[in-house]
Amino acid sequence: MAHVGAVAAVGTVAQPASLECASTFTPFASSLWGSGRSLRYSVNGSCLDLGHEFQDRTSRRSGPVLVLAKKRSGFAELFLNKRLSEQGKQVDESGSRRPPLKRGKVSPRLEVPKHIPRPPYVGSRNPPPFLDEFQIQDAEGIERMRASGQLAARVLEYAGTLVKPGVTTDEIDKAVHQMTIDAGAYPSPLGYGSFPKSVCTSVNECICHGIPDSRPLEDGDIINIDVTVWLNGYHGDTSKTFYCGNVSDEAKKLVEVTKESLDKAISICGPGVEFKKIGRTINEIADKHRYGVVEHFVGHGVGRVFHSAPSIVHARNNEPGSMVVGQTFTIEPMLTQGSTRDVMWNDNWTYVTEDGGLSAQFEHSLLITETGVEILTQL
Repeated sequence: MAHVGAVAAVGTVAQPASLECASTFTPFASSLWGSGRSLRYSVNGSCLDLGHEFQDRTSRRSGPVLVLAKKRSGFAELFLNKRLSEQGKQVDESGSRRPPLKRGKVSPRLEVPKHIPRPPYVGSRNPPPFLDEFQIQDAEGIERMRASGQLAARVLEYAGTLVKPGVTTDEIDKAVHQMTIDAGAYPSPLGYGSFPKSVCTSVNECICHGIPDSRPLEDGDIINIDVTVWLNGYHGDTSKTFYCGNVSDEAKKLVEVTKESLDKAISICGPGVEFKKIGRTINEIADKHRYGVVEHFVGHGVGRVFHSAPSIVHARNNEPGSMVVGQTFTIEPMLTQGSTRDVMWNDNWTYVTEDGGLSAQFEHSLLITETGVEILTQL
């Protein structure tokens, strides 16, 4: 979801004492983020979306670090806190509070036939290092990206047909796994760092990176299913938020606006367009409907490598860089009803909203063409 581009790990929300969310402030120098900026990093656990993972070149830590947020000025922090407080009040007054997610049992990791090639990172418990380079495709790469993107899109749509009350996210994972290997592809999340499943399923307040388990979906849930497949050496990455049964009007609106924000962001893409315009476009739509935009997780370059530059910030930002022909990357906005702050469960993967407000996400893999943009993961 991003760390390189995140169903809900369904489990009981851990009590504060058991949550593992250690972080530290340290300067970070990178051609992507600029030099001498003060950033907050999470150093506990690993994250699936490497579009958000970076090497800490300043402190020389051996493991990947995760950019959580940029340091704000005192005034900006006060303004943000006020806005989050207002958003949290909206969630409370909406009457849409639900019992928190409860973690179910995680079944053993599924096997992949030996004849199916594995991405280079499989077999290591550590996520691969972030590639601080754009992925520019040649003609052959574009065709392979189209093939992996189309497979990912078909798998995602099939997974969506399984979303019904009583169905477990583990059952969805098994179906995604089987359809992927039947096509001769590898499910990219499986074995990415320590991630134990073939798909991410994020239910209700889960922002991203949920681990499929035995919790049955309930009437009124919303669920983001994030599918990535590795076919012929290239990753295709896409996600969509689905309705389970009779969903409230408040939840439907959040999902619809999140989809609208992705569509509008894609529509402005093309050669020479600055990446920061993506965040501005998404933020304007979210502001209009008084939703929060998650900044912790970003889109990312995708291709031979699962996660690379550029990091696509979905909120307003002043990050440098422009799109070039042949470039492939994801946009994957996550909007929330209330607070955009997250809490990581002690499984080191699942991120939920701090206030329990709903979160929705949509994602496409894109190709910049001479005339604009091509959606690689659209059927």
